[in-house]
Amino acid sequence: MDIDLLVTGGVVRGVTDGDLVVFKGIPYAAPPVPFAAPEPVRPWHGVREAVTFGAAPPQSGAFGMDALADRGDDWLTLNVWSPDLDGRLPVIVWIQGGAYVFGRSGLPEYDGSTLARGGVVLVTFNYRVGLDGFGWVEGTPPNRGLLDQVAALEWVRDNIGAFGGDPDRVTVFGQSAGGGSVAALLAMPRAAGLFHRAVVQSMPGTYFTPRLAGDITRACAAAIDLDPAELPGADPWALPAAGDAVAATMPRHADRWGRAAHALVPFAPVVDGDVLPTTPWLGLTGRVAVLVGHTRHEQRLLTALAGLLGEVTEDQAAEAAEIFGPDPQRYRDSFPDPEELYDVVRSDWLFRMPSLHLAQAQLAAGGRAHLYELTWPAPGMGGVLGACHGLDVPLVFGNLTQGQPAVLIGEPTAEAEAVSEQMRLAWTAFATSGDPGWPSHDTGATRLFDAEPSVTDYPEQVSREIWHEPPGVLDLVRTD
Repeated sequence: MDIDLLVTGGVVRGVTDGDLVVFKGIPYAAPPVPFAAPEPVRPWHGVREAVTFGAAPPQSGAFGMDALADRGDDWLTLNVWSPDLDGRLPVIVWIQGGAYVFGRSGLPEYDGSTLARGGVVLVTFNYRVGLDGFGWVEGTPPNRGLLDQVAALEWVRDNIGAFGGDPDRVTVFGQSAGGGSVAALLAMPRAAGLFHRAVVQSMPGTYFTPRLAGDITRACAAAIDLDPAELPGADPWALPAAGDAVAATMPRHADRWGRAAHALVPFAPVVDGDVLPTTPWLGLTGRVAVLVGHTRHEQRLLTALAGLLGEVTEDQAAEAAEIFGPDPQRYRDSFPDPEELYDVVRSDWLFRMPSLHLAQAQLAAGGRAHLYELTWPAPGMGGVLGACHGLDVPLVFGNLTQGQPAVLIGEPTAEAEAVSEQMRLAWTAFATSGDPGWPSHDTGATRLFDAEPSVTDYPEQVSREIWHEPPGVLDLVRTD
């Protein structure tokens, strides 16, 4: 059955899907001008069909994501799943990951049906990535990808009541670059008051200075024979290839770009002093309750993608400790096995310690922080990846057989279903009441998601002792 609703811009028509009402491809802003801030929705006449996902923004060719992109320009759209249009239900807004270079809300792993049936209104949306979203060009608004996210949250504030959602109970949740985005939103004055709780899953600790972001952007522009000032006028579909070309050669620039080059990270939110005034660890107010955590073996998937799983040498592990560890000798003494050392130190630098320090910063600001760690090992692919990066996505959404991350699950078992249910119940409980089911981390409590769930002290104590401070903003290490 078709359902018509009035939203900002006009009337949209969604459909019923069993016990849900689903709307897809609703504009939350105008088609964006490249390298410009998002503008308000343009009104339309008549009824706009909202039954298919909107076009994805131009993006990296990683994992074949560029082949899934549509050649439209109306990228800033969102999707809503609601179990009750007449309700006043908690709202959860998903921000997908993708290393700030790819991602689209219409992927099957982000289907919101299972989560919405748990008693929430679920929203997913597209935002700009890569050069258009996070490249640094003088004279253009910084962090346009984050500004897109703010625009989506403003749309939620103004319209979600028509879908049965409570605009006073909005939870933002995201994983990887989506988690880093949520953390950034916590520190952004423009986002204040637009959400009331935040779930940060495996946030990368990568935030750039304008100097580093500008230098990488200049390299991207040069890759397509342009001056940076010419990028706003370039074909937006040519920009991802420039970013991919630079990403592929980043190790050559390690003496200049430092850890960003070693980690192959060409884009990240920029601490520009305005849109993002400071890093999340320094910008929390404590007013928004936070649920934050990571997986145990974050790096292992990335190691496998690099073709190094089971092949890490002692020299490679020692080099990783020197580059990414604040106390390389302590790392080497604590983790003598090269494979484990490589996995732990890179997991700590990129995901685990940024997540832990976000919880600690939240507590220091007088807020509530619930900490978790996903320790259940992924059974797919022969079980070689452990509790790796990305495993939380199918578990939280309950989509164990859909999309690329489903390969981590393999054939779903009763155990996989049980762990998924644990996480879904915790996330929806937190969105509903602010209590996911275990104490705030000021008590030392950490929830472990596994076949046998438990609440314990934070288990990565060696890493915690090594890391006294969060990673900090990334800058040029050589400026000549």
